[in-house]
Amino acid sequence: MDRGNKAIEAERMAEDTTFTGPARWAIAAGTLFAIAVAVDQLFNLRIGGYAMLEGMYLRLLAGIFLALTFLCFRFRGGISARIPWYDWLLALATLSVAGFFVLTADESLESGWEYAPPDVAVWCSIAFYALVLEGMRRAGGNVLFVIVLVFSLYPTIADRVPDPLNGFAQPFGDVVPFFMISSEACFGIPMQAFGNLVIGFILFGAVLQHTGGGRFFNDLAMALVGHHRGGAAKVAIFASGFMGSMSGSVISNVLTTGVVTIPAMKKSGFSARYAAATEACASTGGVLMPPIMGATAFVMASWLGIPYVDVMVAAVIPSALYYFGLFVQIDAYAARRGLKGIAKDQLPGLLATHREGWPYLFVFALLLFLMVAFRWETTAPFYAVVLLLILNQASTRTGFTFSSFLEMVVSVGRTLAELVAILLGIGMIVGAFQATGLTGPLATELVHAAGNSVPMLLIMGAVTSFIFGMGMTVTACYIFLAIVLAPALEQSGLNPLAVHLFILYWGMISFITPPVALGAFAAASLAGANAIAAGWEATRLGAVIYVVPFFFVVNPALIGQGAASEVAVSVVCAAVGVWFLAAAIQGYLAFVGPLGTGVLAMLMRLLLALAGLVVAAPFDGPFGLSQIELSLVGMLLAIPPALFSWRQQHPASDRVAET
Repeated sequence: MDRGNKAIEAERMAEDTTFTGPARWAIAAGTLFAIAVAVDQLFNLRIGGYAMLEGMYLRLLAGIFLALTFLCFRFRGGISARIPWYDWLLALATLSVAGFFVLTADESLESGWEYAPPDVAVWCSIAFYALVLEGMRRAGGNVLFVIVLVFSLYPTIADRVPDPLNGFAQPFGDVVPFFMISSEACFGIPMQAFGNLVIGFILFGAVLQHTGGGRFFNDLAMALVGHHRGGAAKVAIFASGFMGSMSGSVISNVLTTGVVTIPAMKKSGFSARYAAATEACASTGGVLMPPIMGATAFVMASWLGIPYVDVMVAAVIPSALYYFGLFVQIDAYAARRGLKGIAKDQLPGLLATHREGWPYLFVFALLLFLMVAFRWETTAPFYAVVLLLILNQASTRTGFTFSSFLEMVVSVGRTLAELVAILLGIGMIVGAFQATGLTGPLATELVHAAGNSVPMLLIMGAVTSFIFGMGMTVTACYIFLAIVLAPALEQSGLNPLAVHLFILYWGMISFITPPVALGAFAAASLAGANAIAAGWEATRLGAVIYVVPFFFVVNPALIGQGAASEVAVSVVCAAVGVWFLAAAIQGYLAFVGPLGTGVLAMLMRLLLALAGLVVAAPFDGPFGLSQIELSLVGMLLAIPPALFSWRQQHPASDRVAET
């Protein structure tokens, strides 16, 4: 009876979030029109013989998607298809105010409205400011709303704030038009990245999922590793990694793939807590994994003024190390508990999976070829989408009906609306620092506070990133820290790309680390596990993610920056170090045996963890040792734990019998 009630409740909730009638048509029409505008702008088609200025283009996208935010997200939070009358009015008001800025974009640019706006522009700016804050609150939550509200009002009291936050104060009537009209606030780098890069890749990821790409990658993972020990959890690593790379969202990734992977893990012998932690860690890493990654990676590329391909290539090694650490821990957990893989007769065949899913691999190959060979970063995802739709419609199994196509468009519109509302809001944080001229002095103060010590500055940066990651979305956290923290780290001589990846990684860590651990908590709800217990298990399972950022920010060879020989040595040392560290955490050294229990066993695990850190240390060591020499010292430290593990695997009685 309880299961029946739950099923009825789940069905009712699904119906409540499925848009029908006028709402469905409005969201679909707005989304398709915005995509058409983006295609016209990015391909320079000049339909109608007119080319839009970038400011006009971005404000048009902002108006459409912010209006859709009020249709998709309710006043009290969450998504609901039951749209009250006042949300329709807010959507119309958004279109009207944004339309004013679109129509006056030329005049605004020529007359310098960002500094000297007419009265009508001031009042429209205030109206747009209020709409952006409310849209962002609905899409991003109350914590982000409070943070942005405080920072948006900061320029009005900057002269009364103590150092190091003291700056130039301006009246509210000057600050808000600067936010809404200038290219350094709401329509600065975050929205520029959205309009030029993010929209195409989010569209590609959504189409890939709705055409069966998610199912294909899950089947591929099952065929590759499902039969190995702990196979269900290893499938979760690959499947969630692929899906996270497409979706760019930790929570949606957990809820999408976790429905399949978590029950499979529990069925094969994993505890509910461990299954939830595995899914949370795998989904978190997916956002850091090329080729698509999350929206933040595109913002990073725009921020640094480099091609997205450079960010993608730099992220390959750190994400591979993270997933390698997960894989080693899961394998050790399964070996220690004698867990088996999934029976082969229950798994899809590798050849059959490839035969059915080759279009997805072909489309991915096309996407990467266009991005790497031709540098068509802004247009490549649109070509990939067209090819994917053609191949999909040629398939009788996955082809779209008109209804399913509309459902996909509505889903894309909802995702883009949520992202635009958040980006517009956090753009005001950027604008607040630009308006007060605080960015440079604040970076200098941070360096001074750290005593010009790079390790101390990195620790401060990690803690700050973690704290802000608890209350902000990943993109919001990254942009804020790119303004405040990144310049200070770069002034200390660190590689700029490594610094920005460092911030991104530590901003993500809050998804698997209590007290927030949203990814772990979402997975725990699916697994029926205690949320806090799942969060701490995820912290242990994802331990590598806490270490790897310090490695690559100190040694850029771990993001592919440097000579090939240097990169190769650093990667090998890091991989061995991650292997030792993961083995120490789980108490099982692969290819050798368990480390046992007791005081001596704990000492051996600590020694093995130390050996892992020494081997992976990406710098020259004490006493004039080089990185290779230091790694050799670490290998020597690993010998006692390895011997101890071998003796645990082969007790004295067994050795005597063998003799």
